[in-house]
Amino acid sequence: NSEEYVIIIYITFIPMVKRMKNNGYQKNRNSRPREELPENIVYGRNALRELLAGGRDIDKIFILDGEFDRSLGAIVSEARDRGIPTVKCDRRKLDAMTGGAAHQGIAASVSEKEYSSVDDILAFAEERGEKPFVIVAAGIEDPHNLGAIIRSADCAGAHGVIIPKRRAAGLTAVVSKASAGALEHMRVAKVANIASTIEELKDKGLWIYAADMGGDAYYNTDMTSAMALVLGNEGDGIARNIAEKCDFTVSIPILGHVDSLNVSCAGAVLMCEIARQRAAK
Repeated sequence: NSEEYVIIIYITFIPMVKRMKNNGYQKNRNSRPREELPENIVYGRNALRELLAGGRDIDKIFILDGEFDRSLGAIVSEARDRGIPTVKCDRRKLDAMTGGAAHQGIAASVSEKEYSSVDDILAFAEERGEKPFVIVAAGIEDPHNLGAIIRSADCAGAHGVIIPKRRAAGLTAVVSKASAGALEHMRVAKVANIASTIEELKDKGLWIYAADMGGDAYYNTDMTSAMALVLGNEGDGIARNIAEKCDFTVSIPILGHVDSLNVSCAGAVLMCEIARQRAAK
């Protein structure tokens, strides 16, 4: 009869629901999607040795803390000779970075594109018969921000972007995607020391403009000379030792309630003003 039929359905349906829950089919409004694994990651000792032997641009090498032997030591030694940053991390981070693969205690973040040199950037400006227009991204950590800055730099006619080797985003696939293709056309130099590089730029005749609060309004500042625009870290801004080496400080007047723009937005505003001034002159 119908009553027995309902009981049978109830008994068979409940285990099925439990299986669905256990297999992750239960919809949970508070659950978050699984974080995507980082791209441009190479792991394993043999793979790392091949990368180094091939001269591939490597942004950073990650080593499992507490695991160090002759094999790893040789890789780390060569990496340091080439100026590649090495970072110790725990197993959980390394496992997440490599998707749980057999990483043998080491992984590396490789660049999406081959880096240029500062001289390459300046030579490109000379080749075009233009005064150098360089962007110095001094410690941009968010790859989406770096990609957006590279995109704005290309749109504004900048000749290149300079980034630091340490404590900053490198040229990953995320940066490439955020740049909307601009990375393929932009020369990016990676340097060991931003402050020293600024001194080199000044010796080559460039004026250095820091984008920071407390400076002159950007639209009242002449930025038509050979120049470099320095953009600071998202949270801390421009480091003091770098700011002290800049010739000028330019600011974007803020009329609303927040005290600043996102660094990539501020960079876009300033780069477009530089392009306007240079075109007008």
